Amino acid sequence: TGMDLWHILVLAVVRHTLDTNWDRLEHIANNDILTRKILGIQMESFVTQADEFSYQTIVDNVSLIDEQLLHDINALVVAHGQNLLKKKEDEALRLKTDSYVLQTNVHFPTDLNLLWDALRKGLDIVGKLQQETDLEGWRKIKLLRRKTKSIFRKTSQQVFRGRDEKQKKQRVQEYLRAAKSLQQRFSDILLNPPHGNSVVRIISLLSQLQQYNEYIKKLIDLTHRRLLGGETIEASEKIYSIFEPHTEWIQKGKHFPSVELGHLLLITTDRHHFIVDYRVMEKEKDASQVEPLMERLQTKFPGQKIYSHSFDKGFFSKDNYKSLTQAQVENIILPKKGKLNAEEKERESSKTFKALRNAHSAVESNINMLEHHGLNRCPDKGLPGYKRYVGLSVLAYNLHILGNRYCSVQA
Repeated sequence: TGMDLWHILVLAVVRHTLDTNWDRLEHIANNDILTRKILGIQMESFVTQADEFSYQTIVDNVSLIDEQLLHDINALVVAHGQNLLKKKEDEALRLKTDSYVLQTNVHFPTDLNLLWDALRKGLDIVGKLQQETDLEGWRKIKLLRRKTKSIFRKTSQQVFRGRDEKQKKQRVQEYLRAAKSLQQRFSDILLNPPHGNSVVRIISLLSQLQQYNEYIKKLIDLTHRRLLGGETIEASEKIYSIFEPHTEWIQKGKHFPSVELGHLLLITTDRHHFIVDYRVMEKEKDASQVEPLMERLQTKFPGQKIYSHSFDKGFFSKDNYKSLTQAQVENIILPKKGKLNAEEKERESSKTFKALRNAHSAVESNINMLEHHGLNRCPDKGLPGYKRYVGLSVLAYNLHILGNRYCSVQA
């Protein structure tokens, strides 16, 4: 209520342009005169109560923007920027593609602290059920929480800092007994649901309790197998966050950080530094992205020539080189991993290849600028929220580039 589509888009972009939070955005929306003029709701120096936006109104409305709409708006911004800056009518594209990890808002996972996360959230839900229903048997819930947390802390210290293997196993067994006891008590609540006045609220809480109880059961099993049984857990079975279950464990060969938690984000920029294509990669590698990327680019820029397209070594494969050749890319900058044959050595030693490969580093600068528009760590929840956050940051980045380029053209 009280917001139209323009208000929603402007405030969403302002949040990412400033890389700020919802509280500051609410303050800007209600007190910054320039922003309110852009919104079209204040042309005078005073603010009326009717023109103010509440915190929850802003959050709820901005969360309604979907991923496809942001792709469409970004395409319009990029097209306008390219038309403004191009020197020839049939100017060919000069593209650079790279990927980096956009982190999710999670802590570093261990079996022990993930199990504690699930236990404490289960206790939180039980506390809420006590207030809403006639639930009995949980009078000492605060004491139970303190005892369980104390066991978790002592177990963590022993496992990660202790040297005595026997004591480690004893601590883990004690922690698992406490977890199993709570898991059974949560299961009893689910089998015999309490009664109360707010049926919808109670059903919602029981649904959440069931979700956390399943996590507890799963994590007890993983902890027992790994810490007591010495088993190596397959990556497909591992859980990296109970709050953001879509999170991936990514190792890109960096010295620091050696491990990042989130998703790979594929970025393609042009010679004017606009992001012409982006994609969140879900359990995918760089080398699998070239062919679908070329299909998307041909859809976005039908009939437009590509003078050059550069990648790093992580994207190399013979099939990818073939796809780029079929797309009629004039200069393919796709360095090969490993030893080169005579033909490859000649191609990668050419003056044009070296110049364009050196120019590829510009995309790293673009990624750094993108991180200053919010895309360093995503605070929004869920995979849809993650993808929406990416789209809004890319839009804020492209508008920033467009503004800078427009000012330089006018000057």
